[in-house]
This record gives sequence, structure tokens and C-alpha cells, in this order.
Amino acid sequence: MSESIEKQVDPARRGLLVATCAVGGVAGLATAGAFVSTFQPSERAKAAGAPVEIDISGIKPGEMQVYEWRGKPVWVLKRTPEQLATLKETASEVADPESLKPYTMDLPDYCKNAANNRGHAGHEANLVVVGICPHLGCSPSQKFTPGPQPSLPDNWDGGFLCPCHGSTFDLAGRVFKNKPAPNNLDVPRYMYLSDTKIVIGKDEKGDA
Repeated sequence: MSESIEKQVDPARRGLLVATCAVGGVAGLATAGAFVSTFQPSERAKAAGAPVEIDISGIKPGEMQVYEWRGKPVWVLKRTPEQLATLKETASEVADPESLKPYTMDLPDYCKNAANNRGHAGHEANLVVVGICPHLGCSPSQKFTPGPQPSLPDNWDGGFLCPCHGSTFDLAGRVFKNKPAPNNLDVPRYMYLSDTKIVIGKDEKGDA
């Protein structure tokens, strides 16, 4: 701006113009900051995918507790010797007795054994699975009482029933043959800190 034109500008208007530009710049920075912050994960979002430590000391034999990991229900069932014995009978009735066709998670090596009970080595009585049916994502109901009952076969040994489309799973979370669900229930990666404490979503290899 030349000196002659600059002299014609009202000092008051010049101050207003500078102030307006300054405020606009600050507002722009604030808006940009808010815009960028919306793409930064919150602490809660980070925690949603983190491993979860749980205490299973209160679970009695034959009982199950439900926990949450990554927004999914995780079941921990403390199976009785009688319940474990039924897995030999259901082995010929389930579609994938050795869990060779995983749903979204490969069966961890430490949950593979000759009995195919899918329990962690050294803690085979406990079943840890993600409680989501591989068919359409419903959550099956526990049906641990053996014997005839609605929507279940007369020779029912106990397990889980999906209320949406009737898929049934044995006490190892393995789906029975000719059911809508194409896979067994997922077994997440996990590790024992002690006999009564488990970390879900992490094992000796690191986070899941």
C-alpha cells in the first residue's frame, strides 16, 4: 500500500480490520484443532481394544460368568468332570470337532489337546469363548441342564442354544452338524496370571 493511500485509511477502521483478521485467525486455528482432535482416539477408545484382566475365583463348578472385551461378551465356564465327559459323546455330532475351521480367531495352540475340550493347557476345566454366534452375530443362551427341552434334542448333554436361528453348541463351544452357524465359537487369546486370574486379549506372544 502506498504512503498516500495509507494516510487515507481511517486509523480506527485499520484497527478494526487488524482485530478482525486476528480473531479470524484464532478461530480458524481453534476450528482446525477441534477438527484434528476428532480423529485422535480417545482414552476410552484405546482401552476398548486393550487386554482385560478378570478374576474367576467366584465361579463355582458348573457355573459361567460373562465379561466384556473389545465390546464383545466373553464367557468363562468352569466345567465339572461330568460336563467334560460329555465332550467325548458330542465329538461325533459336532461339525468341526478339532476346530480346524476358525470363525474370526485361530484356536490358540495352548487350547489344542487330544480331548478337544478347547481348554487352556493346565486349566482344561475352564472354557473361555467369545459368546457370539458365527451365523448372524446373536448371543447364544446357556442350556446346561441335560435332557429333553424345547428347541433341543432328547439326548441333549448340555451346551448353548442360539435363540435367533437355532444353532446349538456343546460344552466346548463347538457347533453341532446341520446348523445355520458355519463355525465353532471363537476362543480368544488369553493367559493365566494365577489359578484365579486371567488376561483376555493377551498371551505369551503379546497382545491379540
